[in-house]
Amino acid sequence: MSRPETGASHSAYGAAGVDLQAIETLKERIGAFAAMTHGSEVVKGVGAFAGLYRLRNYKNPVLAASTDGVGTKLKVAALLGHYESLGIDLVNLNVNDVVTCGAEPLLFLDYISMGKLDPQIVEPLLRGMVWACREVGCALVGGETAQMPGLYGDGDFDLAGTVIGAVEEGAIIDGTTVREGDALLGLPSSGLHTNGFSLVRKVFNVDENPAVLYQSHQELGHTLGEELITPHRCYYQSLAPHYSKLKAVVHVSGGGLPNNIPRLLPRDLAAHIRLDAWEPQPIFGMIQRAGGIDDREMRQVFNMGIGMVLICGSDAWPSLQGSLPDAIVMGEVVKRRDDAQVIMQPLPG
Repeated sequence: MSRPETGASHSAYGAAGVDLQAIETLKERIGAFAAMTHGSEVVKGVGAFAGLYRLRNYKNPVLAASTDGVGTKLKVAALLGHYESLGIDLVNLNVNDVVTCGAEPLLFLDYISMGKLDPQIVEPLLRGMVWACREVGCALVGGETAQMPGLYGDGDFDLAGTVIGAVEEGAIIDGTTVREGDALLGLPSSGLHTNGFSLVRKVFNVDENPAVLYQSHQELGHTLGEELITPHRCYYQSLAPHYSKLKAVVHVSGGGLPNNIPRLLPRDLAAHIRLDAWEPQPIFGMIQRAGGIDDREMRQVFNMGIGMVLICGSDAWPSLQGSLPDAIVMGEVVKRRDDAQVIMQPLPG
């Protein structure tokens, strides 16, 4: 059997829903975007089968890695046509995960899959990723953009990212030095970040009535849509200069404070949190009232205004205070008395 000509092959694949020419054109655009994040450490970037990175200035490096996606927040962003913020989210949420062990983010890779390639979606996503990578000095070295007709409906897509970081073996932050009496410090979130959006969409009936996203709310100071697509805050630049003073760092993601803090606490200790130490942003109260959700579930689903929890010796707090002016003293480490590893006082009022 004779080999089909290239044009015929492309035509047959095109009839199946995959545009090879569009992929090749997009690869060139991705390479140009990614190059904006490259320093001399990048040996091979986008276009090769694997990105190559020259590891420098480490004596005993340990690699730190995280993979995650933005979840159903992408449904809200798609309704608003605001994709750039999702690219920022994707980088920041993964960078925050490697920050918890005291790592420096080095490499980022993305995965975008959709039914039909749409540059009007992909390019804003990449712009957001590039901006966020440049903010933390992380190189976008590759990834995958896949067309999957039949698996995704029109306009549907999925998004995930991977970050690789490094930390000196002797400088890993892992919670093993946490002691009774240590201080719990909270760094404010920028809002919902990327968690709980399935519940948010249901509470506000977003999928059935997207117009609610364009309604202004006095307590928010802007529309609901603007609030929901506020990018996930990145904490790397604030915390990196102070890694040596921190005993544990908790990224408050899915599961909220009750389920994330125990991940870095010794088994015989507990976190005692004073819920009157901070005021959650108005969006949390709006969600709770609209959905009739009890306090316990709110704390388990959402960050409730705290994006990172830091644990440090009580003597280290004064030196951190000037550099982390928005940090909140939210409690302390105590001896564990029962099954609860997180003790939270009732919400005031």
